[in-house]
Amino acid sequence: MRDLYFLLILLFTVISGYSQSEQLAKNYFDRGEFAKAENIYEKLLKQEPHNASFFYGLIATYQQLEKYNQAEKLLKDRVNNTANAPHYLVELGHNYELQGNPAQADQFYAEALRAIESRPNYAFSIARSFEKYSKLDRAVTAYELGMKMNPDAEYNIQLARLYGEQGEIEKMFSNYIDVLGNNPNLLPGVSRIYGQFITDDPANEANLIFRRLLLKKLQEDQNLLFNSMLSWLFVQQKEYQKAFQQEKAIYRRSDQGLGAILRLTVMAREEGQPATALEVLDFVIAEAPNEDLKLQAHQLRLNILQETLPKEKYSEIEAGYNALFDTYGNGSHMLSLYIDYANFLAFKQARISEAQKILNEFLNRVLKKFEEAALKMALADILVLDEKFNQALIYYSQVQNLVENDVIAQMARFKVAKTSYYKGDFDWATIQLDVLKSATSQLIANDAMELSLLISENSQEDSTRTALKKYARADLLAFQEKNSKAIEVLDAVLSEHKGEKIEDDALLKQAGLYEQAREYAKAEQNYLAIIEHYKNGILGDNAHFYLAELYAEKLEQPGKAQEFYEKIIFNYADSIYFVDARKKFRQLRGDELE
Repeated sequence: MRDLYFLLILLFTVISGYSQSEQLAKNYFDRGEFAKAENIYEKLLKQEPHNASFFYGLIATYQQLEKYNQAEKLLKDRVNNTANAPHYLVELGHNYELQGNPAQADQFYAEALRAIESRPNYAFSIARSFEKYSKLDRAVTAYELGMKMNPDAEYNIQLARLYGEQGEIEKMFSNYIDVLGNNPNLLPGVSRIYGQFITDDPANEANLIFRRLLLKKLQEDQNLLFNSMLSWLFVQQKEYQKAFQQEKAIYRRSDQGLGAILRLTVMAREEGQPATALEVLDFVIAEAPNEDLKLQAHQLRLNILQETLPKEKYSEIEAGYNALFDTYGNGSHMLSLYIDYANFLAFKQARISEAQKILNEFLNRVLKKFEEAALKMALADILVLDEKFNQALIYYSQVQNLVENDVIAQMARFKVAKTSYYKGDFDWATIQLDVLKSATSQLIANDAMELSLLISENSQEDSTRTALKKYARADLLAFQEKNSKAIEVLDAVLSEHKGEKIEDDALLKQAGLYEQAREYAKAEQNYLAIIEHYKNGILGDNAHFYLAELYAEKLEQPGKAQEFYEKIIFNYADSIYFVDARKKFRQLRGDELE
């Protein structure tokens, strides 16, 4: 036992010594001190002749020192004395190529490929050797020959990757599709690869190729995986109606449930496709296996209708809520729906007292902590709407205590700051905002910094904060959805405080309100005014980006949109809009996106 112990120690010492020497040789090699690396590698290989790492290290070192004959001698010795390693032929070919002898190199490359014909299992090692020296065509040939000689061989993943590097998009897609047919679990990883070539433009060449291949595959094989991939493609292209058709086919033929279909509703809504979102929700309502999911779909449907129906059709929305109340009652499980209904009454129809009465009925019930927080947050919002700021502040503070350390508490604190700002208590608002600058929610932290900056910038030159108070009033009116009055107040700010720091903020705020009112020409003029007079201010990049979006999406002037996206790229490299601007600029220019 004692002898064994000392033997293990000795073995460990030898291995450790080899490792340290090899690392030293690598360091010399990396620093370009090849003679020193050569000396160490020669000693290491002599001590351990079959160590591949030492062997390849010495070959590379000889080649750097242009000692090609010594490298050749080593390689030929391996070829002649190793029965199952034809990949050394590729190494020999590369050694000749380094000497400027491509004809001799080609002979060895061809010999390596011929070896696959007799022993197909050599294909992988030979192909990898070709890849090592960026000989992608020969690597592809090696893999293809290996699969031809051995039908059971599976090199589709390797081929797909090489086809992608060669720009052979159709072959790449086709091979990955074949891979997924046998290994559906690889779909998430392969989708990330597809995402490097697929864009949101259905006319993009890669998109067209991918769609054609999938449709052809579906004709041959009704595997639901291909429906799923088509759905993924349509989602990338923001064609949610087409994605819905694929997801319906998957739902009908599987037990996957309605989750993927319901997610389409959210995406369609966010991308301004409410008709599709509503159609999807109607399907979910009809197919829902339980009342909870059906109620969730109904609730989302009514929210979308609030965003799309004109005021004269609000009675349809109210009837929808009442039908749900008649069906499902008014238990605590219905709180979320009643909050939505109260917000609809208060914000859309100015029926504030009715909304408050509905929510107050839940105050005396036994609720879970987060349910109580949601209720009091909604009540506080309606109190702000009614300009009963002090009562609203009490509820927001209670929410913070109820769900301390949760993101909801951070949102409540932000609303305390915003409410204090609305009522003109800018100092208290700033104290709350300073705490939120380090909020775990990046969105809340950004909003806090933005409001804090607005207050501080417009407090320095005007100790009375007269302009800021007017601006805050306009902000409150916008929150109350009294946009026309908000625009009037901002007009007063712009005329009475021209040239003051508040001007660019007022122009930007008013431009957003003009867009909501579909007065796009007026919004355009506001953005252009900011760009002309305040392009070096903190809102310069905002104005450029919003104007580019306006040209692209509302005014249908892609040329102008491209111009302003480009200005963000060249003049606002540190802007939060930089990445989106670059992507959209390249799309408008017709670039292929990676």
